[in-house]
Parts: sequence; C-alpha cells; structure tokens
Amino acid sequence: MKRIQLSHGAGGKEMGKLIKEYIVKNFKNNKAEVPLEALDDSAVLDGIVFTTDSHTVQPVFFPGGDIGKLAVCGTVNDIACLGATPVAMATAMVIEEGFPMEKFEEILKSMAMAAEEAGVEIITGDTKVVERGGIKDIVVTTTAIGKESRWLKSNWKIAGRKGKWLLDSMLRPGDKIIINGCIADHGIAIISKREGYGFEGSVVSDVAPLNGLMEEALKEGGVVAAKDATRGGIANALNEMAEKSKVGIIIYEDSIPINDATLAACEMLGLDPYSIGNEGKMLFGVTKEKAEDVLKAIRKHKYGKKAEIIGEVIEGNYVILETSVGGRRILDAPIGDPIPRIC
Repeated sequence: MKRIQLSHGAGGKEMGKLIKEYIVKNFKNNKAEVPLEALDDSAVLDGIVFTTDSHTVQPVFFPGGDIGKLAVCGTVNDIACLGATPVAMATAMVIEEGFPMEKFEEILKSMAMAAEEAGVEIITGDTKVVERGGIKDIVVTTTAIGKESRWLKSNWKIAGRKGKWLLDSMLRPGDKIIINGCIADHGIAIISKREGYGFEGSVVSDVAPLNGLMEEALKEGGVVAAKDATRGGIANALNEMAEKSKVGIIIYEDSIPINDATLAACEMLGLDPYSIGNEGKMLFGVTKEKAEDVLKAIRKHKYGKKAEIIGEVIEGNYVILETSVGGRRILDAPIGDPIPRIC
C-alpha cells in the first residue's frame, strides 16, 4: 500500500505528483476564474482571491521570526502573487497540551504585528487543543481573501499583453526574471536553530509580507507573473513557472544574490541554495521593456534593496543555470525540500 511520505509535503516533484494525481482529481472547480487545477498560489472565484495554508515549522521560534509571523506572511504573499491586495484573514490553531501560555501569546502578538504591517485584519478563526504528543507544539492555519490591486489593470495596459491576474502560465520568451533579494536565508536559519549548527548568529530568516513590494512593482507596470519561492526554493518555483508557461528560463549564477554566511553554510552542509526555501522572496516575470524600471521601483522598498535581474525567458522546456565559470546545466526541481518543516 502506498503511504504518505515527508517528500509529499516538501514542495518539490513528489508533492506536485500528489496534488495532481490525488487532490486535483477529486476536487473539480467548475465556477472558479482561476481554479485549483491551475495550481497557482491562490484561486479566484467571482473576483475574490482566496488562499489557505497550514504551518508546522520546527522550531516554532527561529532567528528572524516565529510560526505566527510566518503564517501571516506566507498567506499574504500567496494573495499578492496574483496581483491582488489582501483584505482579511482567518486563522485556526491546533495546540499541544502543555504548550506554554507565554509562548502562545508571543505567537499571537507576532501575528498581529505582521498583519498590521500587511494591512490585513484577522477577523475569525478556531482553536483546538490535542493531547500531549498528538502534535508537536502548535500548528497554525491561515486563510486569506483579497481583491484586485488598484494597479493591476494599468499594469497590464503597460505590459501590452492580454491578461487579468498574474499567473504562472503568463511568461513569454523575452521576459526578464527579477528576484527581490538574497536566497536561502530562511531554510538555513531554520536548520541551524533546529540542529544547533550555530549559523543563526549571522543568518536570519527573510520572512516578510511582500504585498507592499508587489504594489510598487505593479505601479511601474510590465509585471506578467509572480511567485514566492518557498518550499523547493527558486529551483522549484522557476520550474513550475516554466512548465505552466511552456517556455524555458535561463538564470545567471553571478546575478543571484546570496549572503556570504548563507553560502558558506550551504557549502559546509552540502546543500544546494537554489533548492532551499525562502519566506520573503518573490520571483517576478517582467516584460523586457519594463524590467529596469521595475527593478528600480523594487529596490526602493525595504524588502527589495538587494533585488536583481537574474535571468530571462527563452524558447525551450528547461530551466538552465549559467554558472559563474561560463558553463551551463539544467536546474531541475528538487524531489523534495532538502530541509523539512521550514514552514
């Protein structure tokens, strides 16, 4: 009998197969404007953008954040990826018996601060407590709704391309790929804290709400697609976008921003930084005519100061990495996340 494995929830190829072969097969969307089977970061029904996410990160407190901040930011970012403005959020919590009340309140305050920064109100939810050992610490589920950004229509007009929402399938050859900053910090911060490697003094999570950053990009115009590079890192996100758009993507190693301490940790642990999850990084597909303008706009935002154009869309079927020494290799989607339980 087939059984669920950790890799089925890790954001890579195995998770993709699970979603397509089991979940999408059983849940049919007949009325959705952007349905479940599109496998974008959010769905759209009657003009309402909708997404939900559960968070099981271990440890629940880590350098740069905690499970509460992570839950709010991750869900807000999924809404923003479609070019929508998050409006309201619900949360459900399953708490292990014996979890310290002081830590629980710290998580709640962290959620409130992240929601305030994102301009979202947490308006409803649910709380359950299970017996000691039933789960580990706490699981937080967040659901959010959003509406079309006021800049989205003018963005498409500037892009000169037919579209309504920013979908993974909207890339075309010639588009540029922009990322808003350094990769792999979140995954390395988590594993360092969890395993006691000691990197947390120099590596902190990038967890952040990116809806404000998205607004700045849309104001400039020319954005045609966006995806937050969470589980599976930029390797998985780029492969998803390429597959759905039926294009190739080439990215340039020398252009990809990464902190020295994070790179050193990856080399020491034998980890590929391109496959490590982020919680404050978004990939933007932008028309070549507007790429430099969007880059400048993103760099003015506090979460985009290290933004770079890291590649471009080409004809083909693969994501290709051009290495710093001039060679090329296929950058495939990982089977699963090399660092489990990061979100």
